[in-house]
Amino acid sequence: MKTSRWKPAARRFWIEWLMPCLIIVLVTTTLRSALADWNDVPTGSMKPTILEGDRVWVNKLAYDLKVPFTTWHLAEWSEPQRGEVVVFFSPANGQRMVKRVIGLPGDTLELRDNRLLLNGRAGDYAALDPLTVNAIPSAQQPRHDFASEQLAERKHPVMATPALSAMRSFGPTTVPAGHYFMLGDNRDNSLDSRYFGPVSREKIVGRSTAVVLSLDRERCFAPRWERFFKAMR
Repeated sequence: MKTSRWKPAARRFWIEWLMPCLIIVLVTTTLRSALADWNDVPTGSMKPTILEGDRVWVNKLAYDLKVPFTTWHLAEWSEPQRGEVVVFFSPANGQRMVKRVIGLPGDTLELRDNRLLLNGRAGDYAALDPLTVNAIPSAQQPRHDFASEQLAERKHPVMATPALSAMRSFGPTTVPAGHYFMLGDNRDNSLDSRYFGPVSREKIVGRSTAVVLSLDRERCFAPRWERFFKAMR
């Protein structure tokens, strides 16, 4: 008798509750895998553009359409452009990373004392606007040097930390076909293409254009309201 009562109840639980929940989870994860997602940023390698504790938006349809849960491309309609912030899988260990595209296929890059040369032409550097600098806590600002870096038509913030030992000179190197050279905006504290080489096109997940939300880990994960839905350069 107990078994006969249990089977209809179990079947009803499966049909009315468990199966719909599983379908919702499957659809949600599939959409996140193929269309759009967010990425938590645990390190400061993209400061002052992205801070530790930022969660950035990732547009996975910016360049192509992939088979969900894979890096297989079904269709491609655009290519990453110089200066864009992208999410990709590291060629060194497969870790998901956020960096800026600096070199396109065929470009020749050189770094001389943290100043970039692109195809033999030096980048332009200027003072960084105070609003971006002030994203860094005031007590930390004297340890760093800030600048606005312009390569071709695009500008973006960069930061250096003179007290750190870092790879401030590199190359020249030419980016292979189908690959992209990535650098962190925090040039003296970033694991990027200087160390693991150019990133193949198939490992690029999507483009990041905004901070969705931000939590300050040094203040018990207090929200940084001013960074919510903040567009990135």
